[in-house]
Amino acid sequence: MAINSISFSGSLFGQAVLNLNNQLTNLSTQLATGEKSTTYSGMGIGESFAIAAREQLSNISAFTNTITNVNTTIGAENTALQSLSTIATTVQNDASTTSQDLNSNGQTIGQQNAQAQLGSMIGILNTQVGDRYIFSGSAIGTPSVVTSSELLDGTSTQAGLTQLIAERAVADGTTGLGRLVISSPNTVTTGTPPTTTSTTSFSVSEDSAGSPFGLKLGAVSSTLTGATVSGPSGSPASVSFSLGSTNPSPGGQVTLNFDLPDGTTSSVTLTASSQNPPPSGTFSIGATPAATAANLNSALNTAIGTLANTQLVAASAVAAGNDFFDPSSSATGAVATNQQTPPQAITSATALTGVAGTNSLSASFASGDTITVNGTTISFSATKPTSTSGSPYVINTTSGTVGNLLSAIDSITGTSTPSSIDGGAVTINTPSAASFSISASSLTAQNALAALGFSQAAGTATTTAGVTTVTAIQPPLRVSTSGAVTGAASVDQQTTPQAVTGATALSGAAGSASLSTGFANGDAIAVNGTTITFSTSSPTSLTGPTYNIDPTTGTVGNLLSAIDSITGGSASISGGAITINTPNAANFSITALSSDPNAQAALGALGFSSASGTATTTAGGTNITAGATKLVNGSADTVAWYTGNNSSDPRTSVNALVDSGISVQYGIQANEQAIRQQLQGIAVYAALTESPTGTNSAAQAAALSTRVATNLTSQPGQQQISDIQTDLANAQTTMQAATARQTQTQTQLQNMVDSTETVSTEQVASQILAIQASLSASYQTTSMLSQLTLTKFLSGGL
Repeated sequence: MAINSISFSGSLFGQAVLNLNNQLTNLSTQLATGEKSTTYSGMGIGESFAIAAREQLSNISAFTNTITNVNTTIGAENTALQSLSTIATTVQNDASTTSQDLNSNGQTIGQQNAQAQLGSMIGILNTQVGDRYIFSGSAIGTPSVVTSSELLDGTSTQAGLTQLIAERAVADGTTGLGRLVISSPNTVTTGTPPTTTSTTSFSVSEDSAGSPFGLKLGAVSSTLTGATVSGPSGSPASVSFSLGSTNPSPGGQVTLNFDLPDGTTSSVTLTASSQNPPPSGTFSIGATPAATAANLNSALNTAIGTLANTQLVAASAVAAGNDFFDPSSSATGAVATNQQTPPQAITSATALTGVAGTNSLSASFASGDTITVNGTTISFSATKPTSTSGSPYVINTTSGTVGNLLSAIDSITGTSTPSSIDGGAVTINTPSAASFSISASSLTAQNALAALGFSQAAGTATTTAGVTTVTAIQPPLRVSTSGAVTGAASVDQQTTPQAVTGATALSGAAGSASLSTGFANGDAIAVNGTTITFSTSSPTSLTGPTYNIDPTTGTVGNLLSAIDSITGGSASISGGAITINTPNAANFSITALSSDPNAQAALGALGFSSASGTATTTAGGTNITAGATKLVNGSADTVAWYTGNNSSDPRTSVNALVDSGISVQYGIQANEQAIRQQLQGIAVYAALTESPTGTNSAAQAAALSTRVATNLTSQPGQQQISDIQTDLANAQTTMQAATARQTQTQTQLQNMVDSTETVSTEQVASQILAIQASLSASYQTTSMLSQLTLTKFLSGGL
């Protein structure tokens, strides 16, 4: 029998040695890497939990980065907000404490400092953190505010704040009385000598009802004996003064209160005085009540003039700032809608009564009117309900329509085919044309029937197949055997007037595209003293030296061209609002010659409510607004100072997820109330200039300084810078809490991963030493076995 050699690798002992060697290799790898295995399978059964934990750790890392970035942004926001508060406080202190002396540029030291601070404030509002503009809301790639130059001075095509202030200043009136009119005293004597009674009266009135410009009359009070002071009343508002047969006693006072454009109030108080000359704030008691009235009238002119040239100037500048900065305070006035337009076709919904501009007949039925159809009466009543089926026939004048009237007529005629309206043409169907008749009981009812197309008592019948059609259209139509006859559409329905355009005719009948009150042959107006006539016998001439427009063919555009030739400007119309440009606003005037009431009414239809237009300065010229009684939408030609995103809730415009299901909002917009009011106050203070040598300039500057100091003071109920900072602090608190939770969770998750995937180097080193000892013994045994032979085995030796 043969004896084979022992195979080491195939023996159990050899396999054990190989296993120990593999363990040593694995442990050496673990000792070097600190991980259990380089493969997921080698990690053990807990690796699935470690994988999930590692994903959560990655999310926490992302949240941590987000929180770091948001905290950086909020830190910059807080720093910027604090700087804004510091700037506002500095300007407020300057307005309150610095001298009101004007430099050669017409500004105080405080105003000059405000210009520099305005530039700094705009720079802060355009702060970037990384590539994000932090005061633009969600529009992070857009600067929040235009440059200080654009904001104040505008661009070549858009007006800035300085222009708006100048416009409003001129709109407050060029007479120096703040758009108030003080009439001259008028003495009226009544009775028969020697029992005559003399009364001297005058009034202080606003020049236009509803105008947002100038001084507005408030409450009036008087302790003047022998005098009656009443008002304000009427439209436009007026206060009347009347002195009777006795002079007021010394010490009597009269006080007029005024509302200013910025919402503040001011007053003028005058005291009757027997001193000569009278002290400031008084008026002289004259030898007669008439003389006293003249003195009071003169004193009011002086006192109101001072108020208009001081407090009003400052208040108007602040109001212009409101219009420029605060969109909620911007007012859009109604455009000129005096152009008559072709009325629309009647429909069944057209009301039987109504005023001009409503969907109603141009001639209305009145309560008490009746008409008779085929001998049956239809009455019109303001109190009875509409009944179109008889017993009796009644149509309510406040709610009745053309459709109701046709239904009643159909009920009377007994037609099986209802009457209809097509394109304004009324078609009445009746089984018997010969017997159909319609008549009115009064002139108003006749006119209303005429508005429906009936110009005589009976309708005009035309035979059709099966029925007879009565067309309510005149002139009378010839009978046709070819079918129903349809006349021209009735267009007596009144509609809302449209805005004036350059093509609007200067005269025309109702229903034409013309002024509601047109210029007539023989009318004349004067522009800056130059006459423009309206004559059909002279050719139209728009360039002088003689200006004439044919009122039957002339347009508003022709008139504006003539005005441009006189003023040297360039007029335009936008949305019905007329803008006339002239190099000299103070000298501009437009009047109807010889107090022609028709020409005055035509000027009124164009928007001029007084003899002279109200001038407002624009870039390159002077803008005269027709009537200057309203504010118009200036979005197309005015600088938009804020260029960021406009959200109703600025904080939510920028948000970040800082934890699972938890986000923070930290957006800021430069147009927020707290920021906007500071920017507005500083900009208005920096924009207004006064005449360095003006009599009232120092008082204007003082009035503005007082308002700026007040407006830069936080008011109860208004947003403050600290409110924004509180919101940001709340966001930081939320992130701080999220960070604390994430830190705790991160520790737990990392422990889970470590326990699953990492090893203890001390334990591995110990295991390696034990395995190395085992391998050493194994290798020694292997060496001995490798030297074993059969001879040695049989001899019993190794």
